[in-house]
Formats: sequence, C-alpha cells, structure tokens
Amino acid sequence: MTNFGYTLMTEQSGPKELVKYAVGAEKVGFDFEVASDHYSPWLSSMGHAPYVWTTLGAVAHATQRVEIMTYVTCPIIRYHPAVVAQKAATMQILADGRFTLGLGSGENLNEHVVGQGWPSIDKRQDMFVEALEIIAQLHTGKLITYEGKHFRVDSAKIWDMPDGGIPIGIAVSGEKSIERFAPYGDHLIAVEPNGGLVKQWTEKHSGRSRTIGQIPISWDPDKDAAIDRAHDRFRWFAGGWAVNADLPTTAGFAGATQFVRKEDVAETIPCGPDLDAIVESVKPYWEAGFTDIALVQVGDETQERFLAEAAGPLLEKLRAAAN
Repeated sequence: MTNFGYTLMTEQSGPKELVKYAVGAEKVGFDFEVASDHYSPWLSSMGHAPYVWTTLGAVAHATQRVEIMTYVTCPIIRYHPAVVAQKAATMQILADGRFTLGLGSGENLNEHVVGQGWPSIDKRQDMFVEALEIIAQLHTGKLITYEGKHFRVDSAKIWDMPDGGIPIGIAVSGEKSIERFAPYGDHLIAVEPNGGLVKQWTEKHSGRSRTIGQIPISWDPDKDAAIDRAHDRFRWFAGGWAVNADLPTTAGFAGATQFVRKEDVAETIPCGPDLDAIVESVKPYWEAGFTDIALVQVGDETQERFLAEAAGPLLEKLRAAAN
C-alpha cells in the first residue's frame, strides 16, 4: 500500500503556521509529514526559514498519529554529526517512535552560512560517510570516540536514547550514491520517480525498505493563479539537483531561473483545480516503486484552503489509483 505525505515547507511558512498545518494534515488523513531543514529559502519570494528542529518538537506534541521526518538534514557542515545524532534521539522520544531521520549531503545554500566554505562533491560525500558512521555509533547508546579525516568525536554518549532506535532515510541521486550510502540507511529518499534507483536500493535491503519520494503541486481553484504562484515560488525546481546543490544564495537562484517561463513551470508542476491531473502527475512515483510519496502544496497562503477543500478528496483519488 502506498502512503501519502504532506510537506511542512519551512522555506514558505513560519513556525507557528507549520505546526497548525501539521495538525490539519493529520486530521485530513495524511499518513506522514516531512519537513525541510533549511537556513534560507530557495527564492526570496518564499520568505521563510525557521529552525526545523524546534518546529518539529512542537509538531510532535501537537499531533498523535502522523509519522514525522526531516527531508533532509545535512550533518556535515552547519551541524556536527554528533549534534544531529542527539537531536534525532530527542525527537524520537518526543514523537513516541514516529520520527525518521532523513539525511543528505546538503546544499551550498544552507551550509555556507557558517563560513566553512562548500566542499567538492567528492569531499562532501566522504564527509557524509563519516557523519553516518558517527550517528550510527552514537545511536547505540554507547560512549564513543571517533577519529576520522574530517570529524572527531571525543568521549561522547547520548544519554536519552529512545527504545527501538531511530530509522535513517538517506537521500540519493544515482547508482554510485546508493552503492556508497545504502549500508548506512534504512530507507531511500529521492525526488525523481526513478525506478532503477528504487530497484537497486530495495535489492540491497532485501525488499524491507521504504522508498520515499516528493513532488510539488500547486492546487488552486484558479489555474492561472496556481501557475503564477508556482512560477514565483518554485521555478528553482527546474534547475535540477546538480545545479541546486551548488548555488549559494537566493539571488543566485533568482539569476539562474530568470529565463524559466510560466509555461515551463506548468509543464513540470500540476497547477489548478483538477485533482485527476494531480493524480496523473504523482502516478509515476508509485509506478516506479515508491512506497511513500510526499506532496508539496506551493504557497503558504494556500495551505488552509488546500487542507480544507482539496486534500481529502485528493487523498481518496490517490489511494484509489495507487492501491
């Protein structure tokens, strides 16, 4: 059975609003919720970037059933992996076992802010492996010391560890990243409906893994308004992750996407009131084998109406089509 999730998009909403939307998404029937971990929005017009870990602590207390996930946290520059391990353990306790730690090797946009620069892809993937090793060792609850090329951990122990541990989801983009990172993760995270990646990952985990995807939508009773909003807030999505990982500022994303047209955005993001069109856009994910698919509704100002009017009927259609 395919699970459908709701995205707490920290780049477009403030912390109190995100908690309110989390409660609304649980009530309307979403299975899980994912939250981005950003220091900056992609574009200035998005307007927000609250600290996700504080927000998720509030979400954990405001909800009862829905699963919660970071989508994703980078544990290599802005955060030391020992601190990420501690934060995740605390979140799992607050969430009563509903939390999954989603991890990835990050984007320049969020990591450069601490003044440590932005490494080459090879270096940051090396750092990511060390970070995954540190987090795994700390999540045993034992006292550890770790000496790596990029990180050192000195006599560290997580004193508040949840029963059952913390599942790890890992963001991957290709075969090489799966080969390298799959041994450290429980679940796959990806933003493209690539069946080859799903197959490769599940084979390494003997079919016992969740595969979690994400897709933006721009629902609105007015199709033109939906397209305008998607173009204004989400045209950065057109660049692809090879570009998105390396641009450092919102001004950089604005410049890189200045020639992206409204019709270009409307071709890649379903816009307007047609729920069947949204279902067709999501369909490639479950056809590729994704077990979990998170929707991103574009625009803070649309969230309450989306949850009140469209989300319930849309979930019914998605479940009927996928299952």
